[in-house]
Parts: sequence; structure tokens; C-alpha cells
Amino acid sequence: MPDGLPNDGLVIVAKRDCPTCVLVEPVMQSLDRAGALAVVSQDDPGFPAGVRAVIDDRALERSFHLDVEAVPTLIRFAGGREVERTVGWDRAEWVRVAGAAAAGDGLPAWQPGCGSRSVEPGVRETLIARYGDPGLKSRSISVGNWDDPIEACFERGWSDGLPVVPPTDERILRMLGGTERKPDEVVGLIPPNLAPCTVEKVAINAVMAGCKPEYMPVVLGVLEAALDPLFVLHGLLCTTHFSGPLVIINGPIARAIGMNSGTNALGQGNRANATIGRALQLIVRNVGGGLPGAIDRATLGNPGKYTFCFAEDESDPAWEPLSVRRGIAPGKNAVTLFHGEGVNGFIDQKSRTPEELVRSLAMGLFGVGHPKLCGAGNAVLVLSPEHYLIFKEAGWDRRRLEDALFQALKRPGRDVIRGAHDVPEGMPPSMADQVVDKFQPDGLLIVRAGGEAGLFSAIIGGWPGQSVRDECQAVTHEIR
Repeated sequence: MPDGLPNDGLVIVAKRDCPTCVLVEPVMQSLDRAGALAVVSQDDPGFPAGVRAVIDDRALERSFHLDVEAVPTLIRFAGGREVERTVGWDRAEWVRVAGAAAAGDGLPAWQPGCGSRSVEPGVRETLIARYGDPGLKSRSISVGNWDDPIEACFERGWSDGLPVVPPTDERILRMLGGTERKPDEVVGLIPPNLAPCTVEKVAINAVMAGCKPEYMPVVLGVLEAALDPLFVLHGLLCTTHFSGPLVIINGPIARAIGMNSGTNALGQGNRANATIGRALQLIVRNVGGGLPGAIDRATLGNPGKYTFCFAEDESDPAWEPLSVRRGIAPGKNAVTLFHGEGVNGFIDQKSRTPEELVRSLAMGLFGVGHPKLCGAGNAVLVLSPEHYLIFKEAGWDRRRLEDALFQALKRPGRDVIRGAHDVPEGMPPSMADQVVDKFQPDGLLIVRAGGEAGLFSAIIGGWPGQSVRDECQAVTHEIR
């Protein structure tokens, strides 16, 4: 039983900012005259007037312990235990619980109440963290009263080099509210240390990344895709190559959480894009131990290793989304993970037919990795709206574009073998008489994104580890 409340008698939880509570103020005064009554006032210790025992509950501790969801709430206690409760104003119910003094002559017979301040968005989690048992299993770190929590995160190595949001209990609980999955459910083992990662630990890193709770299903889906053995996250982490995880989101959830698939889709400024990709990187760092300079041995890396995440533009129903192309049912939410290096801008402002643009795109795509290296990594082509329009107006769909690019990306072996054109890099001399494909079958992923103005598309090269197709591929998973 919360402190200050009668063992035997009535308790009313109310707030001045509730018309129904104000309406029943005379009833509360009548009950006070009739016997033992305490009013727990959520927002104004001077309300209600004319009641002797008004408990200041602006901190909402008593409201939380009484599990109040709406006000006014009338509760009768006997022997320190709750025996009756009614919510809102209902004359018959108030008389049944509190007796004739609760009749409220002259008032309407019924009026609904208002939401309790203790259940307002974000408040419930704070109260659980402050007054209840949050049920979190992760180790708690104490920060001194004079310490800066953000600096404490830096000092403990939890950051990717940018400030992180301190993961307080209330923030973690709020983040967990974004999923129905249990906090102690193990999502998987995070390399390189193969440490178990629970949903709770995902939530902690999502908090630090700056995610909103509604992003949690996507963050969990991204992590599950990253842990697919075909993605070879451990190998990608320890490579000396530039690459890191590139996250592409399809489905209604991208719009629901406000992801950017349009102007500056590969750049800054969109919270969902930025923080979902960052959350994956922080999980690998903080749970799996994937630290740059330790297991992460990238010679140069790329800025996308902070975060590299965007949504596909699905505004044109004639275009088959990437996820559908890769086996996910239409209308489902999905994530595709690719081993991506940095963005390479592609400019063609002169081509006006699909045939011209395909030949031009092939020239740019042949530069991935090195113009004389074939099958050593795949690529993502991010097709901008203006370039896409050239194909759309000619009646080309995804499949025709993919087939045309695959044919355009063939080269005579003699042009790409070692020593050709006086360049030592290249393919084995035994391939001189063959026709060589730049990418493996299905190795070029095409995705639509970008602003409406500008004949600029983007090429994102892949990781040479993709050369072993049976062991390393881009992966696409449905988001649960």
C-alpha cells in the first residue's frame, strides 16, 4: 500500500486538468465530510478545495503504485487492501463503492474521465524505471552526479566516434515498447566474439544510435539478416577492404516510420535512415566486440561504416521492388543487406534512349573495384528518377533492364587479363579467349531512389568476398 493512504477508507486519484474531476469536486468534499478520504492529486496540490487530505502526487509515484489508467479513479480500501474500484463518474457506481455521500445531487448521471498522467506517452516507462522493477538484465553502470553521461559513454568505448544517447532504463523500456518480442529472447550470436545478443541489448544499442521505438522491428530484422551465414558478417568485419553493411528497406514500414527514399536518400538528414544503420554497427561493436583497429582491419574503410541505410522508392507500381525480385511477397516488409563500399557517382546527362543509357551505365559499372577485375565483387546500382524515366518511357521493366546490363557487362578476356593495356592487374591469362562477365548472375542489384531532379545515379561496389558465390551473397529477409 503506498504511503499516506488510509488502511480503511476511500482514495480518489484526480487532476485539475480533467473536466470530470472538476465536475465531481463537490462529491469529493461531501465524501471528506462523511469519513476517511485521501485525494491523490496529480497536477495541483491545491485541488480539490475543501478536502483535508490532499496528497501531492506530481511525481506520480502513488498513481503508479495504484496502477491508475484514468481519472477520476475511486478506490475503497479495507485492512490495507483494495476491495473496490470505479473509474470516471458514474453516480450508481460511486454510491455503490462509497455510499450515499457520493450521490452528487445535481450532477449528470455519467461522464467519462480522462487519461491519467501516469500513462501519458513516455511517462509509464520513466515511472517503471524510477519506482518499479524494470526487469532489465543488462549490467547497470552508475554515473556520478557531476559526470557527463555522454562523455561516460565515450570513455567506456560504446561510441562509433560520434556522441551516443545514454541508455537509461526508461529509454530502454521505451525502446522495448516498439516490439512484442521478449527482452530476454536471444536474436543471435554477434561476431567476432560470438556474444549472445538479446532483444534487450538490441534496444540498448538502438537507444544509443538515436532510434525511435517504432524502428525496433526494422532494427531487429536488419540484425537477423546480418547474422544469416550467407552474409558472412565476421568476414566482412575483419576484411582490409572498404566494405561494410549496406541496408536497403522495402515495404510499407519504410513509409510508416518516415524513411527517405527520395532527395538525398544516401545522405544525411533523415533520422530513420541514419539511426537504423547506425544501430547495427553499434551492436557489432558493443555486443560482438568488432572494434576498428582490432578485428576491424579495413585499410581505409568508408563513411558508410557509421551508417549506410535507405529505403527503395516504391512509388511506381510498374517497378518491381528489390525485395520482390529477391523472393519476398509483394506488400511485405523486407531488408536487403549488401556488402557495400562507398558511393561512386554516375553522371550521364546526354543519353536519351535505354540502349544508350545501358551502354553508359555499363562503362561506369565496369570500374567497380578495377576495370580489369571481373567476378571479384558485385554491385548495387541506385537508379535515380530521371534515369529511370528513360527506361520507363520506353516500356522497359526491371527484368529487361537487368538482362540488358548483364549483356552489356561482358568483355573479351584478352581486354581484362593481366598485362593487357600494360596494366599488371587483371584476370588470369588463361581467360584470354573467353567472354568474361563483370558480375556474377544476379550479382548486380538495382534499386530505385533519389530526388526527381538530376541525371545522376549511384554505383556502390561490393566486397571481393562475394566472389565465392556459394558462401557469400547479399541477403534479403522479411521483417517480422
